Amino acid sequence: MPQYVYRFSEGSKEQKDLLGGKGANLAEMTKIGLPVPPGFTITTEACRAYMRDGHVPPELRVELTMALREIEDAMGRRLGDFHDPLLVSVRSGAKFSMPGMMETVLNVGLNDASVKGLAEFSGDERFAWDSYRRLIQMFGKTVLGVDGDLFAHALDAKKAEAGAETDVDLGAEDLKDLVETFKGIVREQCGREFPQHPREQLDMAVEAVFDSWNTERARLYRRRERIPNDLGTAVNIVTMVFGNLGETSGTGVAFTRDPSTGHSGVYGDYLPNAQGEDVVAGIRNTLPLAELERLDATSYRELLQAMRRLETHYRDLCDIEFTIERGKLWLLQTRVGKRTAAAAFRVATQLVDEHLITMDEAIGRCTGAQLNQLLFPQFDAAAERTLLTKAMAASPGAAVGEIVLDNAQALARTAAGADVILVRRETNPDDLQGMIVAAGVLTARGGKTSHAAVVARGMGKCAVVGAEELDVDRAGEQVRINGTVLRPGDVIALDGSTGEVFRGAVPVSDSPVMRYIAEGLDAGLAAAQDEATRELVHAVDRILTHADEVRRMAVRANADTAEDAHRARERGAQGIGLCRTEHQFLGERRTYVERVVLAEDDAERDAALADLLPLQRQDFTELLSAMDGLPTTIRLIDPPLHEFLPDLTDLSVRVALAEARGEVDERDVALLAAVRRMHEANPMLGLRGVRLGLKVPGLFALQIRAVAEAMVARRRDGGDPRPEIMVPLVGSVRELQIVREEAEEILAEVGRDAGMTLDVPIGCMVELPRAALTAHRIAEEADFFSFGTNDLTQTTWGFSRDDVEGAFFADYLENGVLTISPFETLDADGVGALVVAGVTGGRATKPEMHMGVCGEHGGDPESIHFFHGAGLDYVSCSPFRVPIARLEAGRAAVMAGEDSTA
Repeated sequence: MPQYVYRFSEGSKEQKDLLGGKGANLAEMTKIGLPVPPGFTITTEACRAYMRDGHVPPELRVELTMALREIEDAMGRRLGDFHDPLLVSVRSGAKFSMPGMMETVLNVGLNDASVKGLAEFSGDERFAWDSYRRLIQMFGKTVLGVDGDLFAHALDAKKAEAGAETDVDLGAEDLKDLVETFKGIVREQCGREFPQHPREQLDMAVEAVFDSWNTERARLYRRRERIPNDLGTAVNIVTMVFGNLGETSGTGVAFTRDPSTGHSGVYGDYLPNAQGEDVVAGIRNTLPLAELERLDATSYRELLQAMRRLETHYRDLCDIEFTIERGKLWLLQTRVGKRTAAAAFRVATQLVDEHLITMDEAIGRCTGAQLNQLLFPQFDAAAERTLLTKAMAASPGAAVGEIVLDNAQALARTAAGADVILVRRETNPDDLQGMIVAAGVLTARGGKTSHAAVVARGMGKCAVVGAEELDVDRAGEQVRINGTVLRPGDVIALDGSTGEVFRGAVPVSDSPVMRYIAEGLDAGLAAAQDEATRELVHAVDRILTHADEVRRMAVRANADTAEDAHRARERGAQGIGLCRTEHQFLGERRTYVERVVLAEDDAERDAALADLLPLQRQDFTELLSAMDGLPTTIRLIDPPLHEFLPDLTDLSVRVALAEARGEVDERDVALLAAVRRMHEANPMLGLRGVRLGLKVPGLFALQIRAVAEAMVARRRDGGDPRPEIMVPLVGSVRELQIVREEAEEILAEVGRDAGMTLDVPIGCMVELPRAALTAHRIAEEADFFSFGTNDLTQTTWGFSRDDVEGAFFADYLENGVLTISPFETLDADGVGALVVAGVTGGRATKPEMHMGVCGEHGGDPESIHFFHGAGLDYVSCSPFRVPIARLEAGRAAVMAGEDSTA
């Protein structure tokens, strides 16, 4: 039989799959001798059994009883005892930190009798009744499903009645009244009394944790973060220690380094005379952690020592929750702390300099997604702006958007195409949907460790919190900031780096990191406004430079023009992996294509193609000049010809109207006949790619000749052009063979005329399942493969990309058929298997064959790691994603254990 319950003394931080993140880290802290209250963890395996069978495993109840009795014996107290009660907290704890999971329930075991015992034990009647009202409030909302606002409104009403500014100002009699009010809310909403039996409370809370795994907000978060649905959550049951036992007690959250900037120092929040949820809920504004030294110097020193031990043990920034009970420090949780993108780079390089990690480990801790955030524009320092207020900078970035006050408004306005800023008094897990779609978050309450701050940092969202001048009037549908009244739809701007809030939109400019990427280190440093930003630019440079040194895969760019090529090269591209030549036939050049289609004989068509030749040659000359000395893969025309012709319906209407007026245009009539003749029900699976080149004589020859002549021109100008010709949509080796024979003839002819030898590799895109499965044959005629994963995804899934994303992808994501669009991240099981088959087959014929990927997946971090594992030589992506691909290619090499140079 599986073991469902693990004492904290039995586990370790390596057991997150079984014990969840909280449980594994509580066990680790216990193991290294830090002060952790006694407790135990119910495993994720128990949760999976509950979800599978629909009930708690009988063995779990027995194991829970045994573990609970061990704690009772160790503490000399019994759960819910009338005189000296043992109380416990019940917390969820999945492998991955999930803001959508169940909120903690504190003080389980209190009832009408034991509350009196707690008052007797503590010598503080107010504390006991405050603890009881908290249990009913948390248990009612989290376990019984009562609307939390009912309890919050009752608490506000009691504070108003008592003339109390905060809940701490309520006396024992006020809290007794509040307990009766809360019990009445439970009775009215649930049709039952609040449970009085301590074990019933505990069992109900455990089941509620299991049930919370499949709540709507938990599923939403898992979909967003692509966390598997079958992991389940652990449950942590911990002996209560009390931070609300007067001024010598309190609770807080500490970080070993600032999670917003990465700077070393004392960072966190502390609340005297409070329990843990008060800090993260943001319902009372906190004190800076440094204030604890003044209030309790002994506990402060012990906390700093524990923080140092944890950072050394985990070799990373740690996030710590703690409680002080009458001068005694207890650690309730630790984890590797979530951090902003800027902090990730700074902390990684700091830890290298402190000799706690290697450079290889450092690049493993900085992701392409984080680098992408640092490339976003920032507010232009020189622009005029209207400051509304300045509060706590919780998560950096520049966000501009319309004010929205709840999830419904956020979802509606973003669906209409607007950028929004979610404005709340404080956020809680129910606000997750709104936070996901919002560009930024602004709250009136809370500190750097409040729910809004922590979740925003985890999502890479801009956040400003604790804006005390902000009054959110939810009922009146307005907010007031220092006398300014704003309503939903009004535009504000947040600077998450300074905490400033501005009225209206504020112009943006390139970030210093973007300047560094595009223009070099000196330009990035010059653009930095302060020393912290200069540190960041240096950190990014160190990480990216090391990634370039260790990565095996090259990074190319998808670029169709010389301008795109220059931009890609500035960002570190090592060549062009895809030039889509069809983009060179748009605009004014469409008439040339129409002439090709309307040609009545070979001579007329050849004349039209001849007119296109100098234009194409110039395009390629400029492209090869921009990429001088680097490989430049030029794909022959791919889309169906109808994309270069007028729309069938529009043209039909135009001709019909002209005929009705007696103004027939013979050219339009001929064009309409040609468009009708070429019309296809499914053109993306029709006359396109290599098929078009074989069907329309001279079309591919034109492009190949233009490439050859551009190569000659560049050489004569002293350049080093390195074009590669790529044939699209190949499904049969014979198709490639025909094109290759024609291409070699043209290259030889142009070379002879110029007195040069033109060695141009000729390869093909692998974008059809048949091409991947017959790669061993196609490789006989191909010098290289480039996997076109966009079309390979379409043809493998049978999806039309242009249609399905708006038609049913939302339903597929909602129902768990997909966790992310396969056009965004490669489908490793299906499409990925074809990529591997293509690589294996191609190299079976030509072991040294060069292979890359040019679909949009080439810039997706997760997909890059797959391509590394598949053995590809390069990825190609949009110019803007080149830095991200460089970093992720380095991370892929390090994480695969292929480099040891650090």
